[in-house]
Amino acid sequence: MANEDSFVHLHVHTEYSMLDGAAKIKPLVAEAAKMGMPAIAITDHGNNFGSFEFYKAAKAAGVKPIIGTEAYITPGTPRGDRTRVRWGDDGGGDDVSGGGAYTHMTLLAETTEGMHNLFRLSSLASIEGYFYKPRMDRELLSKYAKGIIATTGCVGGEVQTKLRLGLYQEAVEAAAEFRDIFGPENFFAEIMDHGIGIERRTMNDLIKLAKDLKIPLLATNDLHYTHAHDADAHAALLCVQSGSTLADPNRFKFDGQEFYLKSPAEMRAIFKDHPDACDNTLLIAERCDVQFVENQDLMPRFPVPEGHTEDSWFEAEVMAGMNRRFKNSVPEAQAKQAAYEVEVIKKMGFPGYFLVVADFISWAREQGIRVGPGRGSAAGSIVAYAMGITELDPVHHGLIFERFLNPERISMPDIDVDFDDRRRGEVIKYVTQKYGSDRVAQIVTYGTIKAKQSLKDAARVLAMPYSVGERLTKAMPPMVLGKDVSLGEIMNKPESKEADEKSRYKEAQEFRDIVASDDDSAKTLELAMGLEGLKRQWGVHAAGVIMSAEPLLDVLPIMKREDDGAIITQFDQPPCEALGLLKMDFLGLRNLTVLEDALANIKSNRNQTVVLEDLDLDADKPTYELLSRGDTLGVFQLDGDNMRSLLRILKPTEFEHISAVIALYRPGPMGMNSHINYAQRKNGLQQIEALHPELSKPLEEILGPTYGLIVYQEQVMAVAQKVANFTLGQADLLRRAMGKKKKEELDKQYEGFSAGMRENGYSDGAVKVIWDTLLPFADYAFNKAHSAGYGVLSYWTAYLKANFPAEYMAALLTSVRDSKDKLGLYLNECRRQGIQVLSPDVNASFTAFTAVGDDIRFGLGAVRNVGANVVEGIVEARETKGAFTSFGDFLKKIPPVVCNKRTIEALIKAGAFDSLGHSRRALFEIFEEAVDAETGVKKNEAIGQVDLFGDFFGGEDAGVSVPDLAEWNKRDKLAFEREMLGLYVSDHPLAGHEKVLSRYQDKTVVEIRPAGLNEEGVEEVGGLRDGDIISVAGLITSVQNRVARASGNPWAAVVLEDFTGELQVTFMGKVHAEFVSQLKTDQVVSIKGRLRERDEAFSLSAMSMQIIDVGSEEESSAPIHLRIPALEATRETLTELDRILRQYPGYTEVYVSLTGLEEEQLFMLPTAVKVTGELYGELKVLLGRAAVGAPRQDIVTDEVESPELDASLEAPALHEELPEPPEDL
Repeated sequence: MANEDSFVHLHVHTEYSMLDGAAKIKPLVAEAAKMGMPAIAITDHGNNFGSFEFYKAAKAAGVKPIIGTEAYITPGTPRGDRTRVRWGDDGGGDDVSGGGAYTHMTLLAETTEGMHNLFRLSSLASIEGYFYKPRMDRELLSKYAKGIIATTGCVGGEVQTKLRLGLYQEAVEAAAEFRDIFGPENFFAEIMDHGIGIERRTMNDLIKLAKDLKIPLLATNDLHYTHAHDADAHAALLCVQSGSTLADPNRFKFDGQEFYLKSPAEMRAIFKDHPDACDNTLLIAERCDVQFVENQDLMPRFPVPEGHTEDSWFEAEVMAGMNRRFKNSVPEAQAKQAAYEVEVIKKMGFPGYFLVVADFISWAREQGIRVGPGRGSAAGSIVAYAMGITELDPVHHGLIFERFLNPERISMPDIDVDFDDRRRGEVIKYVTQKYGSDRVAQIVTYGTIKAKQSLKDAARVLAMPYSVGERLTKAMPPMVLGKDVSLGEIMNKPESKEADEKSRYKEAQEFRDIVASDDDSAKTLELAMGLEGLKRQWGVHAAGVIMSAEPLLDVLPIMKREDDGAIITQFDQPPCEALGLLKMDFLGLRNLTVLEDALANIKSNRNQTVVLEDLDLDADKPTYELLSRGDTLGVFQLDGDNMRSLLRILKPTEFEHISAVIALYRPGPMGMNSHINYAQRKNGLQQIEALHPELSKPLEEILGPTYGLIVYQEQVMAVAQKVANFTLGQADLLRRAMGKKKKEELDKQYEGFSAGMRENGYSDGAVKVIWDTLLPFADYAFNKAHSAGYGVLSYWTAYLKANFPAEYMAALLTSVRDSKDKLGLYLNECRRQGIQVLSPDVNASFTAFTAVGDDIRFGLGAVRNVGANVVEGIVEARETKGAFTSFGDFLKKIPPVVCNKRTIEALIKAGAFDSLGHSRRALFEIFEEAVDAETGVKKNEAIGQVDLFGDFFGGEDAGVSVPDLAEWNKRDKLAFEREMLGLYVSDHPLAGHEKVLSRYQDKTVVEIRPAGLNEEGVEEVGGLRDGDIISVAGLITSVQNRVARASGNPWAAVVLEDFTGELQVTFMGKVHAEFVSQLKTDQVVSIKGRLRERDEAFSLSAMSMQIIDVGSEEESSAPIHLRIPALEATRETLTELDRILRQYPGYTEVYVSLTGLEEEQLFMLPTAVKVTGELYGELKVLLGRAAVGAPRQDIVTDEVESPELDASLEAPALHEELPEPPEDL
């Protein structure tokens, strides 16, 4: 293509110019390629975030990538100087950008050396020159100018700014200075023409200046989006940035719509009077040639003892570790596996990696920082076990090394390590100091505008009612495994059958119907599709840390976070790893914090030392009894409602069952009912069937431990090795191919798999059966190394809860003290366990919750308005000056930081002075005057004015006279307590009514949570969704009557509270009219309604309400009535019903009605029960919500003549004998 027909864009803002640039990289370079442009640049504002991604995308599209940045330059000041500078007289909009903080300059990398100099400039601008923006100064530019081409930049450049202010000579001097810094051949006068006045005002002067200084011209377009029609989406993006709407005349906006990827013809037409300015873009493109060097050996060097190499020291450490683990008697199988792994790791060049990881884990343990037992596939390595990186013997547990490191697919190992959440930073600091602060950094992440958020943003920017965006987001298909569906997937019908199978298009008909029938929704969608996927902001990886053998400044761009000075990469994780940098995950795990605190509680409360690592994972009977009861609220990974129900069915008796249940509690296996099949087979309730007669014996060793089911990815690999002669490395490649479902790769794998099986004498039928079985399971079978590693944590937490309940629950409460909902949940669990949670006490409480005998003392740190420094002051005062004997004594002994009205009021309301013998009401009456008096004394003491006679004549309570007043009534006392603690502790308004409430609710408040991933990353299978109808029961604690703005209709916002938390409930329309007279605080009610999800939280839209008479003796003693369809009353169902009822022995009778017969039959069961929410929950899981209703009032417990239903269930299943019930029922 002739030069006069081409052009290269050298001023380009991609999506990494966040909330300013709207040009997505792949479409941008594709469009450049389509236009026949030989090259294109990236020049994002003040950063190099997208450089690597842009480089790879441009190369793939056949377009030369030019790496650059639009830099921020100080206005002639040193980069550390934060003085604002003005060059004009009036300081108006024509003056220095950013209110006098910076100017602009375009920098382009000509060579690879120049690119790294550009990275250094960008990095140091952030680390040393940040003032509103990361700024470079002339010193930095001079130091790193080699290999860089520079321009005068846009209208915000120093030269143009001075020209605009009429300072021509100063502009000439500035341009000459920059020309000298970069060299005459590397500095250009950049001209733009978007049809806006601020550019045209300086164009002639800029061209004159360029001519005077012999600086070549360079034509650019300030590109911020790819296509002309993207201007609307870009305008909306600017509104998102500024929080304004498109209708706002004062919003931040670009003048004109010319900031797109213009064709060469368009650019040459604009600059037809200066063709050389366009030609120069091609000359620069020819000059620029940079390369990223990938897969460099940048592994940090571990300092080994003299006389050793990394390889030899690694081998010595593994041998020492094996002898330590196995007490100098290493079993043959383990020794053989260790020798194999050592050779593979040495061959792959990773000994240093293992030494680095083992070193910081060892250091952490020496500092008393609790480390997790292992997570992810690393638990499959016996080398990791020997070196103390993991805590599971992989040979004993059947874990596979090749799942972690595949010798047939060399890739960087990835060991993620969990640490006590409070002390993770100490480990990162140790690594930083050991390997050099210039070689360690945290990893940047980029938040994108997701589909739902784009709809909400678009609706807001268009000034649409909130309901428009809300309606669209609620019509979207639900998330799957925490992943939302894209707008494109919703609107664009799949073109092929294969694409249709993976697409969720069919689930979105309601969404498309709304868009088709509503103009506002259609406009919102159109704008949202332009916003979706754009970068919104940068953040920091929650756990990731990059480590390098070389200074990071020499490898990639970095930056400093202003808040805390943390050094962060400008590239996110994939580019960092592609360049050869080592990425480590230092994860903070709250459960490890809980474990450490629980062990400390056990030591202080019982003077016992528990070493978790020494526990036999199969031996503790109380632990497995707890698991079998599903009593696992607060147990790691086993905390969810449905998980607890599964545990009750499974009844675990060994560690393998814990590992399996963690692996099975996922949407995939549960979708195939694998979790129930596993539980029933384990308990002998379901026959174990071979996949194929020919495969029964060969696969017995592999599938036997999981009762003939494929549960783990490792089993897929082992099967391929056993029946098809695959190596474990090949088997891992097979597993990956099955998971990715790419037809070409699968066909290739099937060819080798089937050939191997036939070679072993298996029939085509056996080949087909095993392949068809493995294929779906490989997609969602779980990594056993991960489930076993986390299973250890599950066992440890279950062990502590079973054997040291007060100590464990105290630690758990401390860990969630900032979450009112979680705190309420676990406090209720303490009550259920019979553990008394004592009110906070100034003489006994510490910051955290503490175990006191079999009880728990509330932590002062959880009291509102009481900070850590206040608690420290209270504890220090009582430990150094003795226990507080009265309120006056307390005020006298405490330091000034504690002696303030806000703190004292909080402590009074929370009950922290109860042990001193005063009523809370009495202290509340006099505390302000007492604090004022004591504050004056402490101020005088601070300046040396001490009352010499105070101790002789005043006594310890001088100035503090506490009246003898009766306590507040229960309602006020609990209300104040709840105000300060966030919940009720000493008592609860609903106390004693648990039994009644459980009959009227489907879920407790805390159980009402959206489907998706919980805080531990586990899919909450069976979670609730927007629109579900449920019933809740509790106490109305707040009623706010309101009037809708638009319609003028009255409605009410109600807060309903039960033992576990509170829920917002709205009463609208006819429902409000019907129940408004009954909406009163302190009313105990059951409300049925439809769930409404907003911002990942639920509220309830009421449909009906029933007042519960909790004082009724008849109500509280009424029997339980179960309604079971006769055809569903199978032996298995009745056996499970009997088991559930026997778990809750008590005095309430249970009746069963068999429905679906000619005449409904009523039976009384011989098992009486204690009614609890857990009992009702289990009954609803087994029989369905409809079967477990409110009690039938026509059943009178003393006068029932119905025959008893024999709960021993020795009779045949009921449906085999109907319509006449069996005689022994």
